[in-house]
Amino acid sequence: MPRLQPHPAPLRFGIFMPPMHKTGVNPTLALHRDLQLIEHLDQLGYHEAWIGEHHSAGSELIASPEVFIAAAAERTKHIKLGTGVNSLPYHHPFVLADRIVMLDHLTRGRMMFGAGPGQLTSDAAMLGIDPMDQRPRMEQAFDVMMRLFAGETVTARTDWFTCEEAVLQIRPYSDFDIAVASSMSPSGSKLAGRYGTGLLSIAATEPAAFQVLDYNYQVWQEEATRHGHTAPREKWRLMGPMHIAETVEQAKKNCQYGLMWVFEYLSHIIPTGDPSAPPPPSDYSDFIDYANESGRMVIGTPEMAIEQLERLVDKTGGFGCYLFLGADLADHAATLRSYELFAERVMPHFTGQLGPVQASYDRVVGAGSRWVDATLTAQLTAIANYEEERAAR
Repeated sequence: MPRLQPHPAPLRFGIFMPPMHKTGVNPTLALHRDLQLIEHLDQLGYHEAWIGEHHSAGSELIASPEVFIAAAAERTKHIKLGTGVNSLPYHHPFVLADRIVMLDHLTRGRMMFGAGPGQLTSDAAMLGIDPMDQRPRMEQAFDVMMRLFAGETVTARTDWFTCEEAVLQIRPYSDFDIAVASSMSPSGSKLAGRYGTGLLSIAATEPAAFQVLDYNYQVWQEEATRHGHTAPREKWRLMGPMHIAETVEQAKKNCQYGLMWVFEYLSHIIPTGDPSAPPPPSDYSDFIDYANESGRMVIGTPEMAIEQLERLVDKTGGFGCYLFLGADLADHAATLRSYELFAERVMPHFTGQLGPVQASYDRVVGAGSRWVDATLTAQLTAIANYEEERAAR
């Protein structure tokens, strides 16, 4: 059963949107539905949306998160919008830093910057980049970008880019959030700690990655301390797949649309799980049971979502933001309803809003007839006073 008391530090909620769309769906419609989803999340009170960058495989259709964010910013009021993540080896760091700062101004401080080496090696191959070079190049580019954001004039020469006294012509509008993507290895945690940025754990509920969440936080914290920074938990974001409905049966029915397609796709682009472990069940219902029981995802009810989040809190000791994986597990209408149901039934449990509301209700209802009696007494007194006044005329 989920805890009755809310988590002491209010959590934030959002989406990590590669996005993952089934092939065969109209790509124009899919992109506009992505924008509609961000608008929906903004209206429901979600806090963040991180938008991916991919160039191949036919599923993750957003080539430029900056262009998408510019469009989404015009349609929303409150939600923060981040690159989730920019593939740094694919860009000259000065040009990318310039675009990020421009977006910070255009969004008036709702911009966030996420950095990674590039998820799809098929993208890197088309650019002639050896996958073994992606992480070193990311670190080289990230160092330059952090210095540029800080207002430095940068001269740097590598085997793939040159900066000659490069300096941004406008300073950032805000002290925008910066996060480094991490999965299982400590490389992302080390980089985030070295530069004092946030950490984006993008495979938090995968069993192998879940086991090292606390270890990766320790690496982040130790590296931050070594370099004179801190590793605040509110800047730690965890991502996992989730779809909820009123019943488990309805959630399973909804996810017949695309869940197996998504995980088949993922098996072809990233290593998942323990190679020596038996493969997950091929039967749809058995696969969902396996995924729910292993904690890999939640396909179920709001109560199951609360239990999953409490499990992550217990494992990590606390974090700042939970991010849904933005993938076509269900069709568009069921996906919108899942986010709505989460906002109605799960989000208040972790933001501290349910306690005061319930306490106020209990105080009034628990008083029995006290408040009704007081109202009735006031009404009868007003009637009696009027009758006395009327009789005295």
